[in-house]
Amino acid sequence: MQGGRRVATGSEERRVIIASSVGTVFEWYDFYLYAILAPFFATLFFPAANQTAALLGAFGAYAAGFLVRPFGALIFGRVGDLVGRKYTFLVTIVVMGLSTVAVGFLPTYKSIGFAAALILVALRLAQGLALGGEYGGAATYVAEHAPDDRRGYATSWIQTTATVGMLLALAVILLCRVSMTAATFSAWGWRIPFWMSIPLLLISIYIRLKLQESPIFQRLKDQGKRSRQPLRESFFKYPNNKYVLLALLGATAGQGVVWYTGQFYALFFTQIYLKLDFVYTYLLIGLSLILGTPFFLLFGRLSDRIGRKKIILAGCLIAALTYMPLFRGLTHYINPALERFQQTTKIQVAASDCNFHIFLGPWSRQSACDKTKDFLGKAGLSFTSVPAAGGEAVVTRIGDTELRGFDEPRYKAALKAAGYPAAADPSQVNWVMAELILLLMVIYVTMVYGPIAAFLVELFPAKIRYTSMSLPYHIGNGWFGGMLPLLATAMVASAGNIYYGLWYPIVVALITFVVGALLVHETHHVKIHEEV
Repeated sequence: MQGGRRVATGSEERRVIIASSVGTVFEWYDFYLYAILAPFFATLFFPAANQTAALLGAFGAYAAGFLVRPFGALIFGRVGDLVGRKYTFLVTIVVMGLSTVAVGFLPTYKSIGFAAALILVALRLAQGLALGGEYGGAATYVAEHAPDDRRGYATSWIQTTATVGMLLALAVILLCRVSMTAATFSAWGWRIPFWMSIPLLLISIYIRLKLQESPIFQRLKDQGKRSRQPLRESFFKYPNNKYVLLALLGATAGQGVVWYTGQFYALFFTQIYLKLDFVYTYLLIGLSLILGTPFFLLFGRLSDRIGRKKIILAGCLIAALTYMPLFRGLTHYINPALERFQQTTKIQVAASDCNFHIFLGPWSRQSACDKTKDFLGKAGLSFTSVPAAGGEAVVTRIGDTELRGFDEPRYKAALKAAGYPAAADPSQVNWVMAELILLLMVIYVTMVYGPIAAFLVELFPAKIRYTSMSLPYHIGNGWFGGMLPLLATAMVASAGNIYYGLWYPIVVALITFVVGALLVHETHHVKIHEEV
């Protein structure tokens, strides 16, 4: 009993945590299958004439699922505050599961042209809407069952689900890729991880049908205290609207970019720019996730004792201050030959008519400058951009070799003659140091993400909690975090520096630290069971 109200016993709490977490793991698995395969899908669902253009198209579809998440938060958050937590996130998992299975049956660009990309984006939008309603429901449901002095620890189990879902997706994809030839995987094997969602969906539905409504929402319902207009009360009534804005800028925006930098961007950076084989990349990232996952629980429990705010903001600050040296360290320890090549071989691109592309389609025009920067960026090479000279569209210097115009075979030959390493040599990788760097970045993730659910739950009153916490969470993670691979890739291609994309998460994390430190109050002493 707390405040005269009944809360879950230890066994009930464990049952609620397990039931909520298992379903949420499967939902994250569904959502991140595409994210992990985005570089691979670039050649399946988008025009492949320009590799960066195709990659940006794949990341654009990837980002679409994130961009729509706040709208899912509004739709399902309102339903969750009006109808109930349990039934809302039962609906979300059905939408997510069916959308994921549909991707597994989707024809490719080769079969139906640009329609494949459009359908893929539509399915990603459905996934994003579902996930927008899922997280708030699961986090609120667990928090409203947990005792006040264990809320950080209880909800930190929900926080592990995104990482565990990503790990599960990595494992299934890796198993498929190593058990068949590259041609078989490209032809149809990539569909298997999506088909795996069928049994996972059935298991998740069964588990969630067994759940009971949260005790706090049930009391609100019995007392007739549910909000009649949760959207209006959340976003157009003071001080709730102030807390929504502060939750975004002072917590979830920085948390979102740290999460996606430490897990997804680290994966893309290692595979795309450092040219490490996908098997080794998946194993490194997978091991860092396994070793790092217990820290979600550690920081969640620690937040029950010392507070949520200081742990989240410390993670943002430390990440912002160390990302540059850490990613340079990845280059040094994973592909030292590439690092030496960059130090000894200067590359200069003199060009005009260069464009900054984020979203690309069949209507996009790719200039010679764009194609040159695309090629060099995909090679993991930094270069210096200077104004065009002599009326040439593009003149590139690779060491002492000068190349006029863009012709990919000549560029490849020039790089080979200059000693460019086309792939990371596994025998030269310092596996221990590379893994330590990746693990450290995952620990940053656990610092900012472990306490965030409890923080958001405590920030808002029960009758509008689902709606109010879901929107800042999904803007922070869906927009600020989800856009990171897309924006960072475009920034790298434009600036000619493989580390330039890191400025995006660094700046956002620092803004969150300043806003959070000055304007956000601590929440871990809030007793939500006394409210109703």
